[in-house]
Amino acid sequence: MAQIAGITYRQLDYWTRTGLVSASITPAAGSGTRRLYSFRDILIIKIIASLLETGLSLKAVRTSLNTLTDFGVDDLAATTLFSDGTTIYHCHSSDEIIDLLAAGQGVFGVAVPGLIKDLTATITTLPTHNTADTDAEASGREEAQVVPATRSA
Repeated sequence: MAQIAGITYRQLDYWTRTGLVSASITPAAGSGTRRLYSFRDILIIKIIASLLETGLSLKAVRTSLNTLTDFGVDDLAATTLFSDGTTIYHCHSSDEIIDLLAAGQGVFGVAVPGLIKDLTATITTLPTHNTADTDAEASGREEAQVVPATRSA
């Protein structure tokens, strides 16, 4: 799952332990259990990774995610995130983006529809059996698995 989202297993584990993300289908229940992530969960993880790549602090990203918690995949698909380096703005229309840029606020943006397209392409090209899963089971570490969900989740 971490590979699908473009992060390391260690990042995913840390973000899960600190409550930044969770596996909404089946959360971890101790060592050796398998977390099951929905499409929305992975999308949120990709959003976090994209925001962190731009140089935002984990604290700013954590604050921004509080406003995204009630968004379904369709709501997220209609969102573009902009930031001035400290504050993250959620824009849902072209007019909001223009107003934000005209006010001199946005420095960079994360287009969530593009993340959805990339994530969907990555998931559909995955092999049906991954040897990394076998390695994870053999090592006894917690596994993460993706469960496809509908876009209206």
